[in-house]
Amino acid sequence: MMKIHRMYDRTLTEIVKSKIGRGKAIVLIGPRQVGKTTLIKAQLIQEEYLFLDADDSTVRALLSMPSTERLKSIIGQNKLVFIDEAQRIRGIDLTLKIIVDQFKDVQLIVSGSSSFDLSNELNEPLTGRKWEYELLPISWEEYEAKHGYVLSEQQLENRLLYGFYPDVLNHPGEEKEILKQLVNSYLYKDIMAYSKIRKPEVLEILVQSLALQIGSEVNYNELSQLVGVDKNTISSYIDILQKGYVIFKLGSYSGNLRNEIKKNKKIYFYDTGVRNMVLGNFNSLSLRQDTGALWENFLIAERRKQNTYKNTLSKTYFWRTKQQQEVDFVEENNGKLTGFEFKWNAKKSVRLPKTFVETYHSKEHIIDKTNFREFVVI
Repeated sequence: MMKIHRMYDRTLTEIVKSKIGRGKAIVLIGPRQVGKTTLIKAQLIQEEYLFLDADDSTVRALLSMPSTERLKSIIGQNKLVFIDEAQRIRGIDLTLKIIVDQFKDVQLIVSGSSSFDLSNELNEPLTGRKWEYELLPISWEEYEAKHGYVLSEQQLENRLLYGFYPDVLNHPGEEKEILKQLVNSYLYKDIMAYSKIRKPEVLEILVQSLALQIGSEVNYNELSQLVGVDKNTISSYIDILQKGYVIFKLGSYSGNLRNEIKKNKKIYFYDTGVRNMVLGNFNSLSLRQDTGALWENFLIAERRKQNTYKNTLSKTYFWRTKQQQEVDFVEENNGKLTGFEFKWNAKKSVRLPKTFVETYHSKEHIIDKTNFREFVVI
């Protein structure tokens, strides 16, 4: 019998659905292959619509810098227009502005697989005219809602190794092959195409270096020596990897202690499967040297999904002093701090540094594999 893959219900679906017909464009951005088009077509749109796929060169040509008249003939009688991969259209910001302003009875839904042009160009002209959401790989909450507690628990190690891209989840046994295609096409080709990066080999070495350093503070000078380009190039490449939804940064928290590290950043991958593919390392956790770092990356990426989808307005950091006292993850909510320490197997005696807890009257939590659900589902 053929196995039918049931779709994952996405946390964002109902949130975005509630915005349809409220007079603004709905913009959904996030990495390629995380299910944006699926969510829009299968879960959001219940009626006839005009689909414009910007991967098609004809569509790109039609929508680049069009006049109102041309848009009128393209849209016709359609009340719902979906533009997919919109970041590929030159001057898309203006096109979207005209549609929202001139076609008041048209609901515009737009997706883009990187925040490159889309979020940069959209911020100005679409101010006040859009609802914007980020869709990321499947979250633990969405995963467990589909598969149930027991199976999810059994799959925890696999999720650390292979991550949460829908295609990876839907094809057990083919994870490495799918991740390889994803990394080669999306990570390198896409980013090359959009960012005009001149040196693909530099990008590759940089991504590998960052993959080896998850959970550690990133030193741009060291990276520049390692990769063989200047510090500014490193900085702009890291910026591009962020906009392409490969990595994200965590800044350091500093309040009022003189010996706190103030400017450093840690870097994590949005998906641990992508990170492991970059390194070509899918060894089981018992054979790895980096289980702690992988666990930390998994937890922080999951918390980021929750904070993004549930609009918690939490600010997130790590904390360290020059004497190497450290807190893995700090969340600030309404001026109150909570510190988290991550351990794959926590010992009873693990505590957060006293200096941090007392100075900031912080709550403290030790998160390990026995209680991680309370951290990854808010």
